[in-house]
Parts: sequence; structure tokens; C-alpha cells
Amino acid sequence: MRITGIFEKAVPVASTMRNAAFDFSEMTTSVVAVVTDVVRHGKPVVGYAFNSTGRYACGAAMRARFVPRILSAAPEELVDDAGLIDPEKILQRMMLREKPGGDAERSVPIGTIETAVWDALAKILDRPLWHVLAERFGDGTVAATVPCYVGGGWYRPEGDLAALSDEVKRHLGAGYTHIKIKVGGASIKDDLARIETAIGLMAGADHLAVDANAALSIGRMRDYAVALAPHGLRWFEEPCAPLDYGSFAGLAETYRPPLATGENLFRLQDVENLFSFGGFRRDRDILQVDPPQAYGVGAYAQMVARVEALGGSRQRIFPHGGNMMSFALVAGLGLGGCESYPGVFAAFGGFADGMEVCDGHIALPDHPGIGFEAQPALYQLMRELADA
Repeated sequence: MRITGIFEKAVPVASTMRNAAFDFSEMTTSVVAVVTDVVRHGKPVVGYAFNSTGRYACGAAMRARFVPRILSAAPEELVDDAGLIDPEKILQRMMLREKPGGDAERSVPIGTIETAVWDALAKILDRPLWHVLAERFGDGTVAATVPCYVGGGWYRPEGDLAALSDEVKRHLGAGYTHIKIKVGGASIKDDLARIETAIGLMAGADHLAVDANAALSIGRMRDYAVALAPHGLRWFEEPCAPLDYGSFAGLAETYRPPLATGENLFRLQDVENLFSFGGFRRDRDILQVDPPQAYGVGAYAQMVARVEALGGSRQRIFPHGGNMMSFALVAGLGLGGCESYPGVFAAFGGFADGMEVCDGHIALPDHPGIGFEAQPALYQLMRELADA
């Protein structure tokens, strides 16, 4: 088999939400279609992906370097012994003539294409991607459900405590039990009021996490830590810049509840450095690397194995993203849980139709591949790209 075409389109996220670091008014994402010569139901099998949320579309790099490298390879160079498309060989081909270092510049476009390849492979095998991952990187067993928490509590132009209260009630009514809200985009006093409003509606403070989106100065980070510590929150996310391992390690020495970080780390060495120099506590802290932004599915599986070798636990890995791609990895690799973005990021938020939340868990879907076909609005964008 072979790949016959790879296509990309930039799509606006189009949102007025903001966190402590930026708003989403200009945010875009790359939708990718990988077309193969395998035919199912009279049509070529197509793998899809998008580069998550929070990083802009990256089609220029795809078209200039990574897509031509794949399409110029001899078909036999990109398949395994069974003649099936091999994501690892495709990753190696995309890395051809790439200088070491500077990974964020290429890890997102490469990871998005690689994830779409996995979607195509799972469809060719006629299995859900989580099933394929459980077999390839484990013993094939999976839990029946995946724990999911809501990434919400954004700062909105119309937002106030009443709006936040309504949002929390809506998520709890939908079956979620754990929620994350933003901090750092207001005064500590105002953020504490938001935190206390949310806690008052939930089962306990340990059901609420907060996210500063790496926007705090070192002094403000420490002030927030002092204010947050008595609450015993589920976690305090990205309290400092992603690669400021020294400040993260210093905070870990004094802040007893869990910390979380990783959505802005882009390769295995970043994670190794976090464990070696960042004071990451194996017994409580949460790792949140975003799969398609960090070289994709295969690289994520390697990262999980390395975390365990370093004394960490896959139960404390919660991929950033809140989409079907991260859901498949959580289910297939047995990770701690999945983020969810219900009702935000237009077509890119939420999961497939029928994936209902029950007591903070979602049952595994049986769609072949990642399952984008069961997200009507998103699949329409993807199908239009492939058809064009």
C-alpha cells in the first residue's frame, strides 16, 4: 500500500475566550488528510488529524518539507513486513535532514501528520485506534471507560461569578465530576472568589484544578501558591514558564499539593529534563504533553515508557487537548485521564456523538480509527479537504 496524497487546511478556532496568557481571537489549527490507495466501501481510506488547540496552523512547514519527503519516498520504504503503512518509518522520513534542536518548530506539523497516519492505519485494520495502540504497546487489555475532566472556567468578555457558576453547574449536570478553571488573568482576590464559587458547587476542593497557562511571574507564582495551598486543589497547572525547570523545582519544594505541566513540552528530552532538573514529584505531579504537538502517537508511547523507567506513573499522565486523538491514547495506553472541551473551540472541541459522561467517565467508542467520522461538524471540514 502507499500514501497517494497529504493535504492541509488552516481553520480558524474563532473564539473570544482567553486565559492568563492570550486570547483565541486569531487562533487557527491545521486540519490534515492523509489519503491512501487502500479502498474501503468504494472509497480510498483517509486518515485525519488536527494539531490540537493552542498552537497555530502549521501548513507551510508541512508543504515545504514534510509532505514532499513522504511522497518522494519509494512505497516499500514506508511499509512494515506485512505491507501496511508504518508510522515509525514515516516519522523517520519526515525527520530526514532535520537539524537536532528547535523541536517546537517541527514537532507540531510532524506530529499532526503522524497522527493522521495512525488514523489511516487503524481504519485499514478496521479497528479503533485505542485497540491498535493497546495491542502494539501493551498486552491488548483496556479499561471499559476513561476518566475525563472538563477544561473550562475561561475568562470571557461577558464572564462573572454568576456565569462561572452556571458553567460549573452545566458540566456537573452533564456527568463530569472534575473541572479545571483558569487563574492568573485577574487579581488573586478575584481568582480566589472564582475558585471558592466553583468549590462550593463540587464534591470537594480536590475535584477542582486551576491553570495559570505559564503566564505568572516568579513572584506572582509564589503568591498564588501561598493562596492556593490551603485549598488542597486537584492540581496547580503551569505555574511558571514551561522550560523554567528551576522555578518549578523550587515551587515543588514548598507547595505540597500536586502541580501539573507539560502541554508546552515537545519532545522526550524535554520530559527527561523535567524529571531530572524540574523537581517533578513522581508520587503526585501531573504530566500533560499534547500528542499531535509532540511528534505524534509513536513518540507519545515512547515517552510513556520512559516516564515509567524514570519512576513515574502513566496514571499521572493526562494529555492536553480534549479531543478524540488524546482520548484514543488515554484508552489505548492506560493513562490517567483525558481532558474534555465541551461546547468550546467550535468543531474542534468535544468527542464523538454518543460518548456520554457518567460519573466522570466515558465508555470507549468502537469507531474504526480515531473516530472523527462521528463528529459531524469536524468531519465535514475533514471530508471537504480530502474530497478537494
